[in-house]
Amino acid sequence: MITPVRPPAVDDDIDASITAWALAARGGDADAVESFVRALHRDVRRYVAHLCADPQAVDDLAQDTFVRALGSLHRFEGRCSARTWLLSIARRAVVDGYRHAAARPRHSDSPDWQSAVERAQPRGLPGFDDGVVLLDLLAALPDERRQAFVLTQLLGLPYDEAAVVIGSPIGTVRSRVSRAREALAGQLG
Repeated sequence: MITPVRPPAVDDDIDASITAWALAARGGDADAVESFVRALHRDVRRYVAHLCADPQAVDDLAQDTFVRALGSLHRFEGRCSARTWLLSIARRAVVDGYRHAAARPRHSDSPDWQSAVERAQPRGLPGFDDGVVLLDLLAALPDERRQAFVLTQLLGLPYDEAAVVIGSPIGTVRSRVSRAREALAGQLG
């Protein structure tokens, strides 16, 4: 019984041509490189768009795919079709894109993130620079004055509660706070 020979499909002819261009490009043929890229650019974009959730990243990932492929074309031996080889590179480019995006800090959706952060800060607290200056000034105070000042002036405890925390009479707390204010005012000049 004679088995009819099936004529090669059009896709098989195209894949064979693309693979031939890839092998020629590997040898340094610039026209083959251009033909290879033109033949597969649409397929790579479509495949990357299918895999990638970010439509804005499709062109970058397709370009990355071709950069990777052309950089490693010297290793392509033609054991599979160039289309299959290139689409496997595209898949790895997408996966690497996800890994890279996951490792980067995310941007705020707000156009002005700094003002959004500032609006979210509680009111009445000193800014960063003010806080650094205040810490420096407080560090110069003796411990007992600093403790009384922080409890009453920064944390807002009433003098009687601060006296319980410190374990001193209320008059001593008032005296320490008064002396701390004088020392801070003197430091500020």
